[in-house]
Amino acid sequence: MKIHILGIAGTFMGGVAALARELGHQVEGSDQAVYPPMSTQLEKLGIELSQGYRAENIAEDCDAIVIGNALSRGNPAVEAVLDSGRAYTSGAQWLAEHVLPGRETIAVAGTHGKTTTTTITAFLLEAAARAPGFLIGGVAGDFGVSARIGAGREFVVEADEYDTAFFDKRSKFVHYRPAVCILNNLEYDHADIFPDLAAIERQFHHLVRTVPQRGRLIVNGEDEALRRVLEMGCWTPVETFGIGEGYNWSARLEAADGSAFGVLRDGVEVALVQWPLLGRHNVLNALAALAACAAVGVAPAEVAPALAHFQSVKRRMEVVGEVGGISVYDDFAHHPTAIATTLAGLRAKVGDARIVVAMEPRSNSMRLGAHAEALAPSLAIADEVVFLARPELPWDAARVIAQVRGEATAVADVDALLATLQARTRPGDHVVFMSNGGFDAAPRRFVALLRG
Repeated sequence: MKIHILGIAGTFMGGVAALARELGHQVEGSDQAVYPPMSTQLEKLGIELSQGYRAENIAEDCDAIVIGNALSRGNPAVEAVLDSGRAYTSGAQWLAEHVLPGRETIAVAGTHGKTTTTTITAFLLEAAARAPGFLIGGVAGDFGVSARIGAGREFVVEADEYDTAFFDKRSKFVHYRPAVCILNNLEYDHADIFPDLAAIERQFHHLVRTVPQRGRLIVNGEDEALRRVLEMGCWTPVETFGIGEGYNWSARLEAADGSAFGVLRDGVEVALVQWPLLGRHNVLNALAALAACAAVGVAPAEVAPALAHFQSVKRRMEVVGEVGGISVYDDFAHHPTAIATTLAGLRAKVGDARIVVAMEPRSNSMRLGAHAEALAPSLAIADEVVFLARPELPWDAARVIAQVRGEATAVADVDALLATLQARTRPGDHVVFMSNGGFDAAPRRFVALLRG
């Protein structure tokens, strides 16, 4: 079968492309912005990419067209597909029909940490010789890809609450019918499609409704919004996780930065984790993953030691270079809570060293200003912030900058941002680039500038 994927450079759709290729299909695709790491993965797979959404980019002999949720009515390629009467589907539906049947699906949902938790879960299953399949919203360092079919029974999928496609406004995760489902956390996000937090809670409850009685819900016991989701109705055994007492799965921090912690199940220590990741949020991600693996028969003590070698995901506090005593990180930041917890983890590691943040408000919610009030407080740990306020940003960045605790400035383009950073950073600094977009390759360009 020959498949064309519209929106192929997105992390989810790129994963769908990889799975389709592995299943033996001929795959081509198009997108309007193709950048690493997904473009690199697609090129390695030999998938032909076309720039732009033009009708002529879709080969006449394609048997199926898979349309990403970034495309809407009015898009030239979408209009051409509809006018032609050709078969089309969404990425989530394609996954549900062609990959998940017959598998024990583990779905990872939540506002934050989906990608990291999905990756940890797949990594632990791999350590247990389960050979899992997976679809991750990023390129996993330990696997080198974002998706694979896998030879084992389990398939781990990052379960996004964003809508499925222009013709299917349900959240993507309702398609997956998981046996085990992690609910990591829940906050307001995706202001372009959800009017309020209650609307997102309702979608999460739709997911809860699909988990069978024989399955398991792994739920962040610290999260009030998730408690409300379960109060709408729950028909599946629930196990909670959190830091401290009162949870089925809990962590006892052995290091303040989260790099070492004990894992307790119902108050009894079952494993000790020592690993390279930082922050309280990543400890919670690991607890959820260990609980999910236990739900499919993998003992935490069997696999926890493997986490010492875990490489995480590209663009999750990824160290892209250390030059002249300056450490440079690339982080996929999209929400104030994620920004704050990431910086808190870094601060616990680096102590009094200066933290400099290069911030691009790139997500739909960020661009719409839904998180404007919370953005400055989320950056409180940083000593200096350089804020990319592109001319098209529809809200007043100056007001946010004025509220940042440390030194803060705004620039209009990436060239100015890099020049500002080069002038202000010094040996010993930790520079964190935060954006959920391509950021015009700014982190690696900055490392190149430092190298001269």
